[in-house]
Amino acid sequence: MMNHRLTLPTLAALVFLAATPALAQKSIPPAKAPVSPLEMTAKKLDDTTYVKVTYNSPRIQDPKTGQKRAIFGKLVPYGEVWRLGANASTELTATGDLELAGKKLPAGTYSLFTIPQADKWTLIVNKDVGQWGAYKYNKDNDVLRVDVPATKSADTYEAFTISFDEKGTALNISWENTQVSVPVRPAKKG
Repeated sequence: MMNHRLTLPTLAALVFLAATPALAQKSIPPAKAPVSPLEMTAKKLDDTTYVKVTYNSPRIQDPKTGQKRAIFGKLVPYGEVWRLGANASTELTATGDLELAGKKLPAGTYSLFTIPQADKWTLIVNKDVGQWGAYKYNKDNDVLRVDVPATKSADTYEAFTISFDEKGTALNISWENTQVSVPVRPAKKG
């Protein structure tokens, strides 16, 4: 019968080899949550029309101070073009022609902007995509504009939110205590 004794140097080498992978691993902290995270809402409106809106979602709470901010009429001034969110301008992609508040929008990808007022918003669909904010917004590249009512909500929406209603008949925009609903449907064929 063979004697299997481990010598001290052999034992030390085995312990070192077993520990090496653990020593090589490093702890990677989670990525810092973005101040205005990227969000997306999408809806299939019919067999050929799929709509997706991609936007950055700012919060009422100031990310630097933690204080509550007044949004509409203050942070987002009334009567001025706004990027409809934070960071890059909001983008809408449609695989089929749409009607937004009764106006026809050809299939494609567009930037969304708005001009908020206390009682109504002008939603702007613009063909310039990939913009940062509204700094280079060019009215000459507007594809369409629609006016929609703005209503006050008893609820407060901490996060800026864009969503489709369950039936896919409206694109809803909510932030602070303001809500805007843009009628949306596939464009009539022919």
